[in-house]
This record gives sequence, C-alpha cells and structure tokens, in this order.
Amino acid sequence: MFLQAAFFYLFAGVLVASAFMVITARNPVHAVLYLILAFFNGAGLFVLLGAEFLAMMLLIVYVGAVMVLFLFVVMMLDVDFAELRAGFTNYLPFGAAIGGVLLVELVLVLGSWAIAPELAARPEAPLPAVAENITNTRAIGRLMYTQYVYFFQLAGLILLVAMVGAIVLTLRKRAGVKRQSAAAQIARTPATAIEIKTVPTGGAIMPGSRRQG
Repeated sequence: MFLQAAFFYLFAGVLVASAFMVITARNPVHAVLYLILAFFNGAGLFVLLGAEFLAMMLLIVYVGAVMVLFLFVVMMLDVDFAELRAGFTNYLPFGAAIGGVLLVELVLVLGSWAIAPELAARPEAPLPAVAENITNTRAIGRLMYTQYVYFFQLAGLILLVAMVGAIVLTLRKRAGVKRQSAAAQIARTPATAIEIKTVPTGGAIMPGSRRQG
C-alpha cells in the first residue's frame, strides 16, 4: 500500500510539473516533449487504478501516433521565433484584458463553489455497477455503447465537425491544379462521357487520332 501511494504521488507530481512546463516552455519542441512526459505519467496513474486498457490507448494513440506526428510537424515548420515575438507588445494589452476577465471568472466560480452535504457524507464516486470477473476493456465497452451511447455519438459528431472545419479553413485553390468536382461528375451524361467510333476490320484506333485505317 505504501509503495502504491509512493508511485501515485510520483506520477502525479511529475504529471503536474510536466503539464506546467508544457504551457511555459518557449520552444514548441520542448513543449511537445513535456506533453509526452505528461502522457506517460498519466498512463502510469491509469495502471495504478487498474485501467490498463486506457493506459495502453493513451500511449499508443496519443504518444505513439498523435504526439510523434505533431512533433515532426513542429520540427518541420521552421518557426521564426524572432518574428513571432516582434508583435508581442502590440497584443499584450488585449491579452492582459482577456486574462483579467478569465481570472475574475475563476475567482467568482471558486468563491461560490461548495461541496454538497450528501456528497461529503459519501466520498466514494457514484460509479455504475459492473459485473465482476470481466476485463476493464469489456466494462468500458458496455458503458460506452449502452449508458453513454448518446454522449459517444455526440463526441464523434463534434470531431467530425472539427475535421470538416479544419479542411475548409486550410483549403486553398491554386490555378493549374486539377481537383475533383463531384457536381461535374454527377452532371455527366452518356453523350458527353463516351464517344462511339467505328473501327474497320483490321484497323485500330491510335492515341491522339480520331481514326486510323
């Protein structure tokens, strides 16, 4: 029990420190590396909770795919930090005003926040009951596709809208580049799509010529 508590505080401490370094690091590559470290420690916390499936998904999906791809993209962008810092003072009053508004909102929320008496009397989380002797992967699947199926579908819809928005925002039309036009393809008729040629016996149609005898 002591060893488990020691690892919990170790993973939690490194996770909080690495998360703080993610938002304070000046170099974006260093920020990505700190974020990968935070994911590793989060996976360690999941293992301590007995959620090995979530830990493996966190490592495989986020660290193994998303963050490595993000790291390569950041390293290939060739960001000019001097140019980025050039207009920092111009936007400082606007950023400070937004930060002040957010700080006031946080103070108001934390000042009015209180623990409900019924929750204080029962500190354990009201987790849904699951059958024993099943893996956590199966338990997550049961909850995700039964009790939380609408939230799961809503999350998928939000991700789809975000993906479409990213494509629309980054789409650039350049002259001389051929693109697929679904409307033009649907509007095609047999008269405009095919050409019937009469080939004489023993003849052939050569590319670039209308008829070859």
